[in-house]
Order: sequence, then C-alpha cells, then structure tokens
Amino acid sequence: MMNIAILGTGNMAAGFVEALASKYKVTIGARDQAKAAALAEKSAYDVEARGISAAIAVSDVVLLALPFSAIKDVLNTASNMDKKILIDISNPVTEDFQQLSLGHTTSAAEEIQTIVPNAYVVKAFNTIFAPLLPEEARHDQHLQVFLATDNEPAKAIISEIASSIGFTAIDAGQLKNARFLEPIGAMNIQFGFFLGQGTNIAPTWKHL
Repeated sequence: MMNIAILGTGNMAAGFVEALASKYKVTIGARDQAKAAALAEKSAYDVEARGISAAIAVSDVVLLALPFSAIKDVLNTASNMDKKILIDISNPVTEDFQQLSLGHTTSAAEEIQTIVPNAYVVKAFNTIFAPLLPEEARHDQHLQVFLATDNEPAKAIISEIASSIGFTAIDAGQLKNARFLEPIGAMNIQFGFFLGQGTNIAPTWKHL
C-alpha cells in the first residue's frame, strides 16, 4: 500500500486525511505533533501522527497541505527528500487573499522545486476547496484536478491517486504551467469568498 504523508493540520489537511486514508496508508506530519495527534484522533481511519521529517521518512508521496508562506520553513527543517513526490496544492496569495505574491516568471510550485531539487514536485488540487474533498460532497460529479510537473512517472502516480478518490485528472503539462494554474486557483478564491459563490465550486475545462 502506498504511504502518503500529509503535512499540515488545517482544513485542507483534514479533508485529505479522510479522502485518502480509506485507500492508502496516511501519516500526518506537523511541527506541532500535538496538533497532528489531535487530527489523527479525529479520523475515522487508522492514521499515524509524526513530526515533519519522520512523516516524510515513511512516505512515498508528500502532500503539502500548507499555505505557501509556510512551506519554505517547513521544507528547510525536513530531511530525506530525495526522489519523494511532493504534491503542491498551494496558491501564493497575499494575506488578504486579494493578490498573488508571485507569478509571471515563476510559481509557488517552481519555488518549492528549487528548495527540494531532488524531489519531484507536482502541482495539483490548487483549484479544489476543502468541502469538496469528500467524494459524497461532489454528488457523483468528477471534478477536474489539473496536474503540472516535469516528471512523467510522478504525474502518473498523482493522476492515479486523484482518480482513486473520484476526481478526473487533467494533464496540465510541465511544472512551469503552474504559473497559469495558480491564478486560476486565486480566481476560484475570489469567486468563493468575495463574489458570493461559496466553496462548493471548482473550475472545469469543457470539450465541446
């Protein structure tokens, strides 16, 4: 069974724990191990809680359920990142959620890749809000998850994971295309929180 480390203890982390733990071995990693243990205790599944490096050490895939502003510090404390697949779900928005903090010539995903150059970073799930992570919340609709990475085997693995929890994986090309995906995620935030559409929304590419 594939081992997935989920770094973080917020709403996205909690949503991914429940979505993934019925299919995979899940370990929650956090600098505050008490928070990780509390989240594991709430889970309906057999989930472990560890520190950051310990969670990464037992994992095949690491899901960064963290704000972009926190990821650099977390990864700088981590070890054994070689050949790990990292799922970056972040959108590099400012504290007021009104602007992107970087873009055009780089992206959050590319910046993460520079921090851990021997890992395989995959941009994914940045257009999905936490309430839509449970499969039953999607009412049998296969929402799209856009995957951008420079490593094709990693893309195939994350595509399989996305499909296993009821999403439709869409190949979004190279990692640099995260520069386009992150503004889409930011627009989704605008629709959800500032334009009254709520968090049961997600962008979809239609073939006509």
